[in-house]
Amino acid sequence: MPEPEVVSPPVAKKVPQERTHHGDTFIDEYEWLRDKEAGEVIDYLNAENAYTDQQTAHLKPLREAIFAEIKSRTKETDLSVPTRMGEFWYYSRSFEGKQYGVHCRCPVSGPDDWTPPALDVDTEVAGEQILLDSNELAAGHDFFSLGAFSISHDGALLAYSTDVVGDERYTLQFKDLRTGAVLPDVIEGAAPGATWALDHKHVFYLTVDEAWRPDTVWRHRLGTTKDQDVKVFHEPDDRYWVGIGSTRSEKYLMIFVASKITSEGWMLESANPEGEFRVILPRRDGVEYSVEHAVVGGQDRLLIVHNDVVDGVKAENFVLADAPVDNPAEQTLLIGHHDDIRLEEVDAFAGHLVLSYRREALPRLAIWPLTEDGYGQRHELEVGLELCSIGLGGNPEWQQPTLRIGVSSFITPSQVFDYDVATGEMLLRKQQPVLGDFDPERYEQHRDWATAADGTKIPISLVSRKGVRSPAPLLLYGYGSYESSIDPSFSVARLSLLDRGMVFAVAHVRGGGEMGRLWYEHGKTLTKKNTFTDFIDCARHLIDTGRTTAGQMVADGGSAGGLLVGAVANMAPELFAGILANVPFVDPLTSILDPSLPLTVIEWDEWGNPLADKDVYDYMKSYSPYENVAAQDYPAILAITSLNDTRVLYVEPAKWVAKLRATKTGDAELLLKTEMSAGHGGVSGRYARWEEVAFEYAWLLATAGASATPLD
Repeated sequence: MPEPEVVSPPVAKKVPQERTHHGDTFIDEYEWLRDKEAGEVIDYLNAENAYTDQQTAHLKPLREAIFAEIKSRTKETDLSVPTRMGEFWYYSRSFEGKQYGVHCRCPVSGPDDWTPPALDVDTEVAGEQILLDSNELAAGHDFFSLGAFSISHDGALLAYSTDVVGDERYTLQFKDLRTGAVLPDVIEGAAPGATWALDHKHVFYLTVDEAWRPDTVWRHRLGTTKDQDVKVFHEPDDRYWVGIGSTRSEKYLMIFVASKITSEGWMLESANPEGEFRVILPRRDGVEYSVEHAVVGGQDRLLIVHNDVVDGVKAENFVLADAPVDNPAEQTLLIGHHDDIRLEEVDAFAGHLVLSYRREALPRLAIWPLTEDGYGQRHELEVGLELCSIGLGGNPEWQQPTLRIGVSSFITPSQVFDYDVATGEMLLRKQQPVLGDFDPERYEQHRDWATAADGTKIPISLVSRKGVRSPAPLLLYGYGSYESSIDPSFSVARLSLLDRGMVFAVAHVRGGGEMGRLWYEHGKTLTKKNTFTDFIDCARHLIDTGRTTAGQMVADGGSAGGLLVGAVANMAPELFAGILANVPFVDPLTSILDPSLPLTVIEWDEWGNPLADKDVYDYMKSYSPYENVAAQDYPAILAITSLNDTRVLYVEPAKWVAKLRATKTGDAELLLKTEMSAGHGGVSGRYARWEEVAFEYAWLLATAGASATPLD
């Protein structure tokens, strides 16, 4: 049998192109890789894939073992907990051997039936109706994503949308659930999502502009063609995204436009879908707000969460105000500002409110009863876990005696509860099944704190198998952008790392939202480098305290987190054995300088506008991973991207790896893997995702020097 051909590391040709801004000229030798229609670009990406396949071939047995572990621990044929809406219980099924879910419903037994039926995968469900089988829709496609899945209020119609390319432009269709017939109405090029009006005849949807920005709301009447759809709202300012939805009460349709720092809402009675939307509060630069409808003391009220000035002080962490529907500016403050509590959201039900907020880097929920006289006494829900996430689940009904709540931790499989509002009892409806010999008592989670150079305390979440000796192989994950918080969550796949003695750590760096709005503000625009130095300080803390060593630690980040680990690779390569970068934003300056690229203009509030501001240009150039590749030793790097990604274009990691390979010293291995038929979220289908996770985990374990076999 002939030996397989040895593939050498691809060497990208250099085609110098000048980019000049603010008197500074940068020579970009790999910009030619942007043209994905060019045969030579596809050939180069295929060559990188072939090289990656060759260099990771020895990990195949480990990949197969991890995939088998994920599969063996997952209950492949299963059902979700049913959620009541109208006269039906809605739930989804998964089946062994099938990539995608199946959406179903069955009738309630009567108007007082609020206890979800205990469905069993082996027992036929009386009156079950299959609403949508994603496996059938995905047949014949390498990629599949379900966007909208929206049931009309009377339960008769379904609006659903699909993307079979990965570019996040969906085809919106409609199904009559009474007959099972798919209606002839077809809308191409829609953004994900669809909102029904109360008349069950009109649907509102979004389209995007050339930069993939949702900018226009349309009204479609069933039975008409797309060219008859009515444009009801358009946002011309490229800094703003547009969204369409409804209040939980379903009484009002809501359009919201938002930049990173400013928002504006418009509302319309849902019973009058052909009416005119009216502005709630006119936009003012730097003021963000969200609105929910409540009935308080028999009166329609608007609940407004905002960060405007209150008593002469900017409410950075947001406040909650109450206002009449016909005069939103006439506000009464309900919850004032707190330096240590970030108020995030209020959900209104017929008899109570649910407040979502953050304290001590963790999410919290509080229940606030509504009485005949107004607002009662609110109380926080306690779940008794050191590190956990808690949040509202699916609660489509405005008036219901229970609240669906989800709870999870790093070591606790996801739990679904129904909270009895009258008694305060938490009724466990389901815990995520983990098959095999899984025992949560084998694992532990802790909170640690690193000290940044400026004295700021940075929270670190640590998860490991009990008894693992330090220093141990360690995966350090970070994100740190857009005020996104990395909250505790359980992962079946992660057990394969923990069981091999690898510690999982999350650095909750500035730029995220874990510690409040200022935590975000101090890690964006001209303070963005705090995100990177916080991560580095967390890594040094883990080494200094004996948790791990530089030769055992791998940094992991995706998208904007890919920017983080890319910058860290330049700034402190000596601290890591490897860097895993998923769809990484590693050429940010090139992208943010080009307003024609998807999402660029709206990103200026996050990063600054380097076109207009030399200080921003200089600052971004000083940390951009691509611009700052240097002739130094780097850790091993695995970069994973997708050809059809519209958020972080494949060209960014492609250019980055090409420049690294041409510039670096040392013999660390550089690998680029491009999914040739996927988008920003990577491959689709659960088995394909498990295979991708197994590929990454095998590389992580090998790079960190961890055991290839599970611990006893």
